[in-house]
Amino acid sequence: MAVQEARQYGEHGTACAGCAHCGQAGHRRAVAAFLARRDELAAGHGVPAAVAHSPVAARQWVSDELAQSARAVAVHGREAGGAWLDRVRRGGLGAVWGAALALLLGQALTAIEAGWTGARTAGLCTAVVLALLLSAAAHTHRARGGLLAPLVGEDNRLSTTRAVAAAWLLLLAFTLLFLAFLSPGAAAFALARGAGLLTVLALVSAVTVTARLVVSAGIAAGRLQKVRADRPRAADLLCDDSGRAALADVQYLLVSVAVLALTAFGLAEDPSRLPEVPWSLVVLLGVSAAWHLAAKLTEGVPPTIHSVVRSREAGDLDAPIRTGDDIEIRGYGFVPPGAGAPDPLTRLVVRIGPVHAHVPLVPVPGGFANPTDTSLTVPLPADVEPGRVEVSVVTAAGVETNRVAIDVVD
Repeated sequence: MAVQEARQYGEHGTACAGCAHCGQAGHRRAVAAFLARRDELAAGHGVPAAVAHSPVAARQWVSDELAQSARAVAVHGREAGGAWLDRVRRGGLGAVWGAALALLLGQALTAIEAGWTGARTAGLCTAVVLALLLSAAAHTHRARGGLLAPLVGEDNRLSTTRAVAAAWLLLLAFTLLFLAFLSPGAAAFALARGAGLLTVLALVSAVTVTARLVVSAGIAAGRLQKVRADRPRAADLLCDDSGRAALADVQYLLVSVAVLALTAFGLAEDPSRLPEVPWSLVVLLGVSAAWHLAAKLTEGVPPTIHSVVRSREAGDLDAPIRTGDDIEIRGYGFVPPGAGAPDPLTRLVVRIGPVHAHVPLVPVPGGFANPTDTSLTVPLPADVEPGRVEVSVVTAAGVETNRVAIDVVD
């Protein structure tokens, strides 16, 4: 066992705080332990004899055991995420200065035959200045991943609109600095030639701001549920919060990258003035941006309870809802996108009158039978008084559903 632990930590003898490798190894072990425990309990093993005789007590004990294990996984995940951000910060700085060094080597090798020119000097000066500016920005946001920080949204996921806007801003900054060092004259900055580039920059900036306003309005209205991710991932640029590919994001990113690449090629062909972006490409990017924003506007549905019924086991008689019975809440949106992990599932709460009942986790091999996105089953607490009470669900994102009245009899 000790040898295996040493191998998992690589060359580290013990786990060290802040180490990305150790943090990820600890998170993997916590996840593996949780999955093994979940499958063990799903098979009916590991339940203490003191509660095994009572299905209700056994279910509650299993749920509490899994909730505690899920919180441990979440703690390890946050530790691993912090170490990962530090590694990304250092990797980003290495990539920036590596690109500047690669440009220097490339310019030196190609200058052997063609000779050194003012454009080569301007390019190197621009690369160094940009690298210094980006390094300063990375140091300012060192606790949030350095250069990755401006691209991450409030839900700790990479934002497609921010990434596209940042790419265009970086190209424009490189172009302006390059022309400033090259000193080509005022004609290089003619508005007639740079109008397309400025329009594109204004367009992607407006899309970024509008997308944020749309998401904020959706969250405030309870229509859109956002669950914070453990860390940003590259797939966030192409996928929705649940990890499925989002066509609107994919097309916006691809079109933006294509237009950006064509603009960069135009600058390389004629570095003495602003690159010209054809209006046909500007219109294409505008259509792509409109599609992306339309998808944002129609995204999300408020979580809704359709009905609340008494849960009936095989062999039970039909009867009204009484204290101690299980009630099944049917509806939609109880488990929002991104909340399928164990820890968010433990946050689901059902409000039954003045009583708050936590939704028990019911494991099955490979997942959970309860809760699901369309159905929740909870026992009716003994503190609920007979009579008419209102039932609502508070999802993992903190959004409360509509209220449905039920009658509880003695």
